[in-house]
Order: sequence, then structure tokens, then C-alpha cells
Amino acid sequence: MSRVPSLSSPFLLGFDDIERALDRVAKAADGYPPYNIERLARDDHNPERLRITLAVAGFTIDQLDVTVEESQLVIRGRQTEDKSRQYLHRGIAARQFQRTFVLAEGMNVLGADLKNGLLSIDLARPEPERVVRTISITPHD
Repeated sequence: MSRVPSLSSPFLLGFDDIERALDRVAKAADGYPPYNIERLARDDHNPERLRITLAVAGFTIDQLDVTVEESQLVIRGRQTEDKSRQYLHRGIAARQFQRTFVLAEGMNVLGADLKNGLLSIDLARPEPERVVRTISITPHD
């Protein structure tokens, strides 16, 4: 069965990238680690921005990677098994994760910070620029 593109209207031209982004978002449905996204208001020192906060308890700064790859923010966590420990009960597993967020064009990652088991990543939200351009009409006789 072939997939029917959701943005196949003849009035939606050049939206192929958006359709691919929607496909990537649909594939990233894993619930670990849990996260919040909040809007932070503009203040004297910062523009309006978004903050993504992930609960990464048990991960050290060396076990976390934050990268931007092809307009996607990718957060990876890698823990390794500690073979020297002998567990009587193991309820906290050493696990790996990858969490991906698709970024709008022009979105800037300002920085990341790890505190009390929470990884926070701030992104600058670009100010929309209103552009009006007049197209000249060439007369033909």
C-alpha cells in the first residue's frame, strides 16, 4: 500500500521538507526520558526563548551529548554497565536514549546546562520578519 502525501494539495508548493519533518516526529514517540518544553519571556538580557528540560537522573555530563544535525536537535545519553557491582535487586537499569526535536529554520540553540538530574537546553525563537515584495508585471504586445 503506498502512502498518500498529506501535503499533496496543488496550492502547497515546496512543503516536502515539512512532510519529512512530520514523518521524523511520528517516529520519535518513545517516552524516555520524560521532558518539558516551556516558553520563557523576554527579559533585559535574553530574547524570548524556548527551554527543553529532560529528566536525566543518573547520567553524568560525560554520558550526555547535545548536537544539531540537519535541523534536528539530538540529545543522546549513554550509560555503561558497572560490572564491579553485585545487585540483590536491580530496579534502575543502565540504559541509553536518543531524543530528537525537529527545529524550525533559523532556530538557534543557545546552550545546555545539567543541574540536579535535569538537562536544560535553551533555544532562541526567531522573530518573524514580515516581508512584502512587489512583483513587476512585464507587458507583452
